[in-house]
Amino acid sequence: MAQERILLIEDEPDIAEVLQYNLEKEGFAVEVARRGDTGLEALRREPADLLVLDLMLPGIDGLELTRLLKRDAATSRLPIVMLTARGEEVDRIVGLELGADDYISKPFSPREVVLRVKAVLRRLQPEDAVSDLLEVGGIQLDVSGHQLRVRGREAPLTATEFRLLRLLMERGGRVQTRGQLLSDVWGYAEDIDSRTVDTHIRRLRRKLGPEADRIETVIGVGYRLRP
Repeated sequence: MAQERILLIEDEPDIAEVLQYNLEKEGFAVEVARRGDTGLEALRREPADLLVLDLMLPGIDGLELTRLLKRDAATSRLPIVMLTARGEEVDRIVGLELGADDYISKPFSPREVVLRVKAVLRRLQPEDAVSDLLEVGGIQLDVSGHQLRVRGREAPLTATEFRLLRLLMERGGRVQTRGQLLSDVWGYAEDIDSRTVDTHIRRLRRKLGPEADRIETVIGVGYRLRP
């Protein structure tokens, strides 16, 4: 089986070296870039399976690089794990809004990064589907084709958004707590920051457009998809 390829864009040499070592120890092929612009060139030269991206970078910063990647059809579905410093909460939320799959706050343990990377990549693996096609109102989700159509129009989804919508559709009408969603979609313990869920729900609603109000907020509990 071919190694999964990770591009790590991090300008601090000590952090880059430690993360590269730990990811390679887990069997990943890792390429390191120290600038946002050279990282973009590396992705255009050879696709990666996942991007680990620091926000504060020379050349092109992490947020701008994410914007560029999500606007390009060739890289729009690339999973992104962001590395952020303390005090950058606004940037973390913006990063998730732009389409990042996860973020990790510095200081962090290399083991945490490895576990988060594995969790994101697991979301990309095909699963046995109860049905290849899920439909609720004007929402149509092709599970095997990883494709969303809203009232006949295709809408792109990231791997995380796909899993989130699929879970809500399969459990239609049942309230899912933020803790349940973190566990079942992200594979995290329930005490992880639940704002990750709220941010992805906002992104999902935008992509659902005229069907957005089918995702209902149950105040103080979580979310459900209205049949």
